[in-house]
Amino acid sequence: MYDLVLENIRLPNQERHHFIGIQNGIIAEISPYPLQGKAVIDGCGDLAMPPFVEPHIHLDTAFTAGEPSWNQSGSILEGILLWNERKQTLTMEDVYERARKALNQLMKFGVLYVRAIADISDERLVALKTLLKLKSDLQDIIHLQIIAFPQNGLLSCPENQERMLEAIKLGADGVSAVPHLERTREEGIESIQFCFSLAEKYGLFLHFFCDEIDDPQSRFIETVASLAISSGLEDKVTASHACAMAYYPDNYAAKLLDLIASSKIHIVACPLINTAMQGRYDSYPKGRGITRIKEMLQKNINVCIAHDDIMTPFYPLGNGNILQAAHMAAHAGHLTGMKELEELINMISINGAKALQINDYGIKVGNEANIITFPVDHAIDLIRLQPHCRYVIKKGRVLLHTNPMETVFYM
Repeated sequence: MYDLVLENIRLPNQERHHFIGIQNGIIAEISPYPLQGKAVIDGCGDLAMPPFVEPHIHLDTAFTAGEPSWNQSGSILEGILLWNERKQTLTMEDVYERARKALNQLMKFGVLYVRAIADISDERLVALKTLLKLKSDLQDIIHLQIIAFPQNGLLSCPENQERMLEAIKLGADGVSAVPHLERTREEGIESIQFCFSLAEKYGLFLHFFCDEIDDPQSRFIETVASLAISSGLEDKVTASHACAMAYYPDNYAAKLLDLIASSKIHIVACPLINTAMQGRYDSYPKGRGITRIKEMLQKNINVCIAHDDIMTPFYPLGNGNILQAAHMAAHAGHLTGMKELEELINMISINGAKALQINDYGIKVGNEANIITFPVDHAIDLIRLQPHCRYVIKKGRVLLHTNPMETVFYM
């Protein structure tokens, strides 16, 4: 008799209902026939999936939109100025409360694996220290990786180089750079090289903010991909945004995509914030704001989708539902074919797990019993309806339960 049995659930691409037996937090059996359990949860015919992966989110800036004032232009530069001002008043209590609230939102929509970006452009390292504490406090609930991120640059703000070293000592899982915001292209490349040297020395993840700008001459992603190959770090490297790729000449883009595919790096598209923020300086027709997702998928490049921001100085919207980001990607990326819609689900699950190097991911016998269920008939309905999870289960423990919304007509 198992500790817990999840009955009457459907697995992706399977019509028949299944039963999952869980013992000591591990999936012990998956069967089309009833199983016995000390506790039994009726899955109500729901679709069961492994938890979603949020590969790029700013927990330290969450719920600060309008503080100290609203980003009226919607530009990244105004967002940076506002965040620099708000950053002066950070306390650990402030960051902890907002970050925990953001994580609760993510969990409500089925995310149990998170890579959080912590701004280290603060001499006190308040955001980083707080997120590391949160990681420790929630280690039995959510898989949380912390990336040390120099919002104000590594060469433009040299103090961030020492802060990054301190962040590593404190326990950061990876390092980052924002080369397109450095003063020159040469300094942008130097910032990338600095991060690679640290990753090689300390065995860290690399997670770059790459070419988040409407400039066809911003081509730092080629440097990231090239160094990933020469260093051998390859799939420990992630490049986020890559918005400028949408502006590249097609002949250069074709060469670049081959390089990225060879490098084995991961790409994170952030369709919510980038469709809102990019193109602000374009005349009509305005840029769509997201990278070449379709073309990268055709090259078998591992592309992930991130929610990125929840009510920040950069993006005033967002509720933590990563399905919203996938829904936006379907539109802005012209990903509405049947296989493309199914691939969108992979981009918020399997592909994200690859980027975070989560080895025991998926609903398989022997893996941790980490399962989310949705009241939908098909995975594509997740994109269309963007529902709440009915159940979120971590290591065989029910973390939360949400009753599906029900509408009663009186006509």
